[in-house]
Amino acid sequence: MSNINGKLYAMNAITPMKPWKTWILRVIFFLLWHIKSKQQDLINLSFIQFARWVIIPRNRFPSLSSGQKQETLTYDYLLFFSNFNGTWNQYIDAFSAVLSTGLNLIWRWSEKFPGSVPVTGFKEYIARIQFDTDYYYTAYPEATANDTKAAHIVQGALTTLATQAAAQTPEQFQAAYLQFLLAVQTHLGDTGDAPAVF
Repeated sequence: MSNINGKLYAMNAITPMKPWKTWILRVIFFLLWHIKSKQQDLINLSFIQFARWVIIPRNRFPSLSSGQKQETLTYDYLLFFSNFNGTWNQYIDAFSAVLSTGLNLIWRWSEKFPGSVPVTGFKEYIARIQFDTDYYYTAYPEATANDTKAAHIVQGALTTLATQAAAQTPEQFQAAYLQFLLAVQTHLGDTGDAPAVF
């Protein structure tokens, strides 16, 4: 499947919205962007590497050349892009369980959105509006977001150990090295492909 690269899964979805609803959603996005506390639940879902919503008005679709005929569309469109670690089911389940209020606030303006709870109807909706991703960028496809955060912790601790080592006796270094290992042992991850889930 083209959506999977190492431990990452890319999800893209597009939903139509009646044009008069677009302005309501723009105000909601403005408020969500400026009220940082409302973003905390999304930030706390540490398996999400990237998530973004984009509104494209029906008369603003890009054209490839000046000779291309302008399309006449009835709806504006809401695009959702995300990269995450784990399976599609885990991702949708977590979105439904943790972010149902926010998802309902954003997607309720899209046509035929059933709500994010119960999760079965939400999954059916996402499956209908999702499309395959042929290409996407990820800096560390073999690592999860938590692997990357853990690597920064290990690197910081190793840099501190190395800086202090020059001034230590062998016995002091042995004690410092043991403390280093104890401090970073829970941050030593395993990169590579995601485990197969059946």
